[in-house]
Amino acid sequence: MMADRLPNGAAQLSGFAAVLRRSDFAVAPEQNITFLEAVTLLGPGRINDVRLAARAAFGPPPERLEEFEALFRAYFYGEVAVSPATAMDQEPPRAFDGNDQPFEAPDLGELNPSGQETSTSEVLSQRTFDIDDDALALRRFRRQAGERLPRRLGHRRRSQRQGDQLDVRRILKNAIRNDGDVSKVRWRRRTTRQRNVLILIDVSGSMKEQTDGYMRFAHAATHAADRVECFTFGTRLTRVTRSLRLKNQELALARAAETVADWDGGTRIGESLQAFLVVPRFAGYARGALVIVLSDGLERGDPSALIDAVGKLSRRAWRIVWLSPLASDPHYAPQTTALAKILPLVDVFDAAAVPAQLYSNALAHASAKRFERRSAR
Repeated sequence: MMADRLPNGAAQLSGFAAVLRRSDFAVAPEQNITFLEAVTLLGPGRINDVRLAARAAFGPPPERLEEFEALFRAYFYGEVAVSPATAMDQEPPRAFDGNDQPFEAPDLGELNPSGQETSTSEVLSQRTFDIDDDALALRRFRRQAGERLPRRLGHRRRSQRQGDQLDVRRILKNAIRNDGDVSKVRWRRRTTRQRNVLILIDVSGSMKEQTDGYMRFAHAATHAADRVECFTFGTRLTRVTRSLRLKNQELALARAAETVADWDGGTRIGESLQAFLVVPRFAGYARGALVIVLSDGLERGDPSALIDAVGKLSRRAWRIVWLSPLASDPHYAPQTTALAKILPLVDVFDAAAVPAQLYSNALAHASAKRFERRSAR
């Protein structure tokens, strides 16, 4: 039922659910109905009863209970809530999933039209993608990706001419058809399946020139592989997998441009990766996966957060391939403490300055056999 068709009192109560959704609380329509029924049962005699009904119906997570209470007081009491932009620099980055709800574009006064120097501050930005000039290299990547991306043994077994286990069921079935005569022996063996692919793309200001090509690479990989998850990070972490699943590349990139809010802003790599790891559903994508990180690694914040995050990621992943535009220079050396310390934790650190280089290096390292990590660089 739409809010404008509800009685005045019910419409006022139902409006609180919309406030929660705008603040990134997961609120289903059934929860809103439960909230209205609970208030009806308790009776709106005391505002505290309404507050308890809201907590019971919407079930805010414990770590966001204080924020939930502040929104309740702001909506029902008229108190002034703390603006999220005011406390943005003090709060760690949060993970955003494009599946939850459409992204509301920021005010034009807050937009950042161009790339900024690497920093930890968040600047909300919109972005448009140029026409692709590397279409040939991209089509070549799409053709080769399906065969060259890594595979692993699955748990299921299928009947084959050769294998490591007799297919007793198929043998007996054929014997029944042939009056007990076993004409040929069938075997079973485990099938292979493509490994998960996790792509993490740095969209901060220092990566502005490479972002277009990196997003097109992620779109191509999403459609060439069986299971691909894509995230962007700058001052926040955003899942863009759903946007990139659109078959039309330009439509997919346009949808991603609306979903991501921190284009060409500051850099908080370590905290963004920590935000990825603390969400169990996100962290599960990295288990046994090929992880491709597209970033220059210019972390200006506390290096301990990045080192800890990459260490945890390396223990979950099958392989970490870190591709940086800066590594195309043969005289390049890590300029930050964080990048120098995470190099022993990644399997490959290579160049990706232009799209053609990105496509070739990604496939070359993805298809290579697993090797032991080097303890020093």
